Amino acid sequence: MHEWMLDNGFTPHLVVDAKCEGVRVPESHVKDGKIVLNVSPTATRALSLGNDAVTFEARFGGVSQQLVIPVAAVLGIYARETGQGMVFGEDDAPKPSPEGDEPSPPPPPLPPTPSAAGGRRGKLKVVK
Repeated sequence: MHEWMLDNGFTPHLVVDAKCEGVRVPESHVKDGKIVLNVSPTATRALSLGNDAVTFEARFGGVSQQLVIPVAAVLGIYARETGQGMVFGEDDAPKPSPEGDEPSPPPPPLPPTPSAAGGRRGKLKVVK
């Protein structure tokens, strides 16, 4: 996602659970236990998107700081310009399964769209 956002001219931001174990971020910028971090090349130095953690240097109030974000603490990534991205939850984290367990059942189906349920469908108008 990060690379795709950069390739398309967007500014990637991470939403991080600052209370998660191993997170090193400036506490003064944490709100409601979360912090949003600009992870674009212009805002970071030595950015590393690893399998275990995201690490980089960034300036806060003119002071350079080393940030460490374990992958488990990343709640989502989105593009500042569009607000679109991905939200991660506990369901996204791989869970160890004891041997002999049955595979998990598939997720429930999505609810029908308004047009499939007989509801009104939105219309688009071409404006010249």
